[in-house]
Amino acid sequence: MTSPADPDDVEATQVQVEGFIARFSEQIADRVSAGRAVLRARLPGVTELVYDNYNALAIAYGPGIKTSEAVFSLAVYPRNVLLYFLPGVGLPDPEGLLQGEGRRGRYVCLTDVALLDEPAVIALIDAALDRAKHPLPPGGGRTIVKSISARRRLRRPATQEPA
Repeated sequence: MTSPADPDDVEATQVQVEGFIARFSEQIADRVSAGRAVLRARLPGVTELVYDNYNALAIAYGPGIKTSEAVFSLAVYPRNVLLYFLPGVGLPDPEGLLQGEGRRGRYVCLTDVALLDEPAVIALIDAALDRAKHPLPPGGGRTIVKSISARRRLRRPATQEPA
């Protein structure tokens, strides 16, 4: 089992996260990498908490190292990337973008990274940040690999056999 990189070793952490992303199809990996770049540029003080879990790769965004303080995340599956709002229930959503039936969370299917620049999605992100327990620091964001599952589901969709 691989262990998380030392959070103080920025280069090793980035290499490790890029390795997690590279396990997905090129289309999904490109969307995740571009989405991370947009979110990190827009929120320079954000801390990325990375979980290479059994079912999905999750990259949570919040003010610090506590998982409980994460505001939203990218949930990466073989066929989808979701922008998941942890305090999603009750967020103002006049465009009706939010999906899901969970008790707390809602998500937007990130079919194209350009959605992150749509005013309605920016408004959802801003509303979620307004509800955060703690504000984001103005700078100094970092990436921390929190966990790596010993076993994972396939990260690429299974190819279909010809009929």
